[in-house]
Amino acid sequence: MTDVTRILTAIDQGDPRAAAKLLPVVYDELRKLAAQKLSQENPGQTLEATALVHEAYLRLVDGPHSQEWNSRGHFFAAAAEAMRRILVEQARHKRSLKAGGGRLRQEMPDIEPAVDEPDIDLLALNEALAKLESQDKRRADLVKLRFFAGLTIEQAAQALGIATSTADSDWAYARCWLRVEMKRGSE
Repeated sequence: MTDVTRILTAIDQGDPRAAAKLLPVVYDELRKLAAQKLSQENPGQTLEATALVHEAYLRLVDGPHSQEWNSRGHFFAAAAEAMRRILVEQARHKRSLKAGGGRLRQEMPDIEPAVDEPDIDLLALNEALAKLESQDKRRADLVKLRFFAGLTIEQAAQALGIATSTADSDWAYARCWLRVEMKRGSE
């Protein structure tokens, strides 16, 4: 049993000091996952990796919906889901009229961006992912682990308890399915 699993078990058993022990153990990994996820976001993202990790951690451990953790993989899968929800909430807020959602960005063609912008509509992805989850939860969970938590195929397969070859084929299927669904939703 790993340190993370022992601490998660203690949290489930009501140990008030266990939550304080968990963050130092998983912080670096969660921070890397959050930084990797935020690097895929459109420029102008105001949420930083540290804030994303802290918000996700609070939702996982201190929130009213805290749950029992079976393993380290289960915890990181839940962390990926929490990060996804936070980013979707952030995207919805930015699109709201109150947050200036009706304003258009003024392009500056003389200035070249340092990196290419990711071309992903997070809200459309969330809707498509919800549809996929209603049809095939395992594949949707795989997408969340790969896309939002930044896990490799091997890590995601281990977290889901499936073979790497199964995760490979599920990943290929889910990516194609989501691409078609998002295209259909934009038309």
